[in-house]
Amino acid sequence: MIFLYGIALLAGIATAMQPGQSTQLAKSFGEPFAAGLVSMLVGTATMLVIGLATGRLHLPSLQQAGAAPWWAWGGGVLGAGVILAQLFVAQRIGAASFLGLLVTAGVVTSITLDHFGLEGFATHPASLARLVGGGLMIAGVALVALF
Repeated sequence: MIFLYGIALLAGIATAMQPGQSTQLAKSFGEPFAAGLVSMLVGTATMLVIGLATGRLHLPSLQQAGAAPWWAWGGGVLGAGVILAQLFVAQRIGAASFLGLLVTAGVVTSITLDHFGLEGFATHPASLARLVGGGLMIAGVALVALF
């Protein structure tokens, strides 16, 4: 289990670094949309290589693809939205404010998803402690953004 928390920490570090890398690519290209497209293509290629190297890449059948809930297909659109936000917002508001808002919005949304068991998540009630934690994150990101 500690290993999984370590992977989550590394993903957090990557999330903090990715906006700077994406915006630098956009500056080098002189075109944010091209940089976003290249970023997603590199990500796709990375997933392909890792999937093939580990033997865990198995394309779904048409029946499996058809059985997926309609909303599950939006993940790629949301990923593109995150990259676009990195390209157009992160450099303007700063890394700490951008990531603070990104993570805090994610945690607050996750409390809602967990509470109602939405998008396939197991139900975890929005206890007072979880709500206070979300509120503290909002207060913390406000302090980071203001100072």
